[in-house]
Amino acid sequence: MVPSLEKADGPGKYREAQWVTGAEDFAFYGQKAPAFFFFVGGMPKGGNPKTVPITHTPDFFIDDSRLDVGIKAFCNIVFDYK
Repeated sequence: MVPSLEKADGPGKYREAQWVTGAEDFAFYGQKAPAFFFFVGGMPKGGNPKTVPITHTPDFFIDDSRLDVGIKAFCNIVFDYK
């Protein structure tokens, strides 16, 4: 699905990462239907990924200025899936 993601924001801006779900049950979806999970990101510009507040904390803040890329990526994945 990388070509679908690259259509949303250009080549070379995506990287593979180890899938980490913590205590989530998302893996069960993949037992019933094809599954693909991706992160769009939302760290404020100039933030340090090692020090920004994480989700589920009172100081968490998401910069939604790239929300359009997430929507484009999702739509490309849906329409390109074969």
